[in-house]
Amino acid sequence: MATDAVFAPAPRQQPHYRPVNRTVERVFYSGMSILLCVCVFIGFSPTYFQAGMMRAPLPSPILHIHGAVFTLWMLLFVVQAALISARRVKWHRSLGTIAFCLPPLMIVLGVLAAIDALHRGVKIGPLDPFVSSAIPLVGIAGFTVVIYASWRARRRPDAHKRLILIATIGLCGAAFGRFPWGRIGLPPAAGAVTGIGVLLLLLLVYELISVRRIHRSTMWAVPLIFASVALAVPIGMTPPWHAFSAFLSRTIGPHL
Repeated sequence: MATDAVFAPAPRQQPHYRPVNRTVERVFYSGMSILLCVCVFIGFSPTYFQAGMMRAPLPSPILHIHGAVFTLWMLLFVVQAALISARRVKWHRSLGTIAFCLPPLMIVLGVLAAIDALHRGVKIGPLDPFVSSAIPLVGIAGFTVVIYASWRARRRPDAHKRLILIATIGLCGAAFGRFPWGRIGLPPAAGAVTGIGVLLLLLLVYELISVRRIHRSTMWAVPLIFASVALAVPIGMTPPWHAFSAFLSRTIGPHL
């Protein structure tokens, strides 16, 4: 009937997505891995890399182990991206099996290093030690969620590569906090939020330009990592956090 034709629902138009250009994708992820390593090197160069790494005069032995393991992760991140660019997928998967032994160790060492700094009264810029402790500890919580999701997605390359990148971007907060932000009037915590935000924005821009959509893994992981950096200081200023950090300093700090 004519009326049926008039009132029949219009066919749903599927959104137009661009096919993935694998060459551009490989260049982007390899470039991001190198950029993250450069950011980490710049941030920790005066106190760690130029000071001789394991010979650097760090105040605690746990910091030497912490620095070495995190540096190894960053180097493996570059190597893994390079293997994919070279189409050495089997090598990438074999090395990935070994590399994924590092995140649990990184999480434990990150927590211990943060508690050690709290116990020694380390302050980040104008923040007191209790508020300062929230920056690494909340950041580690965000990293833990995303890196676990990347392990679960290891058989889904499009999700896996994004989650690995986003989790590793979250690790760069400490390096960004050591950039000379004071020259432009930014405190270290705000500088870290700015740096992480720029890196995450690069991923979003890449996805919108390359495939005209945001991947579903990116949709939740980017806000989570950014929130773990941006909300760390407000969380650290709450009375429950002060009580929690005081408990950590009192019970675990003396044994580190």
